[in-house]
Parts: sequence; C-alpha cells; structure tokens
Amino acid sequence: MATVNERSYRRIAQRGRHRPIAEINVTPFVDVMLVLLVIFMVTAPLLTVGVQVDLPKTGAKVIPGDDEPLAITVDASGQIFLQETPVELAALAPRLLAVTNNNPDVRIFVRGDKSIDYGSVMAVMGTLNGAGFRKVALVTERPRANSRAAAAKQNKKKEAK
Repeated sequence: MATVNERSYRRIAQRGRHRPIAEINVTPFVDVMLVLLVIFMVTAPLLTVGVQVDLPKTGAKVIPGDDEPLAITVDASGQIFLQETPVELAALAPRLLAVTNNNPDVRIFVRGDKSIDYGSVMAVMGTLNGAGFRKVALVTERPRANSRAAAAKQNKKKEAK
C-alpha cells in the first residue's frame, strides 16, 4: 500500500503529463468584431438628423467641439423641427429651455433649407437669442472643388459683361 506522499506525488506527476491547452482561439472574436464593424458602418449614416434639407454651400471653417449639439431645422416648407420633432416657433424657446435644463451654454445648430426666405431663419435665431442661448451656429455644406471652379467661371463671365 502506498503512503499519502506517494499518492500525491503520482497525482502531481499525472497532471504534468496532461496539461490543459492554454491557447485562446481568437478567430470567433475577430469574426464578431468584423460583423459589428459592418453593422456600425451601415447604421452610422442613419443616425444623423432625420429632417432632409438642402443646405446652402459656403467655404466657412468647421466649428470645433466635442459635445453633441442640438439641431433646429427649418425645412423648405418653413416647418421648424427640434432635432426630428416638429415644433411651433412660439413653443421653441420653452422646449429648448426644458431640454437643456436652463443651460444657455448648450451649442445649438440652426439648419435652414436654401430655398426658404431669410426671415424664417432669422425668426428662429431671434427666438434663440431672446431665450438666452449664446452658442448658436448656422449649418451649411462645404462646396465641392469642381463646383467652386464652376462658380468662379460664372463670376468671371458676369464681370466680363
């Protein structure tokens, strides 16, 4: 009969022969990450503000900032939207104050369709100013390089006449 020390020695010796494999198979992890990447690439463009407007083009610089701004949109028919929710001009300031918890330092972007009159956008800007919001910016599209060249050619033709 074997003593206790011999039994424990045999167990230790047997464990040494059949060690578990300590490698991690990363293939399923990579597969899941690639699927998530594709899903995010497809859904990211859909997460932008949902109201479609045809923004005017300008060569202004991009405003830097890390926080998520609120967007107010005036579409081609003159309808005003707070993010994606339609709102009347009279109710815009109280809604914004409620959404921002009376914080006048929240960044607000005003998007106006290029076909609407200047007065509609200025009415929204005046309402925001009257409510005490100080960080208000107008959103435009940057012109493409070839459209800048076409605009320059048209300006030269007008000057030549």
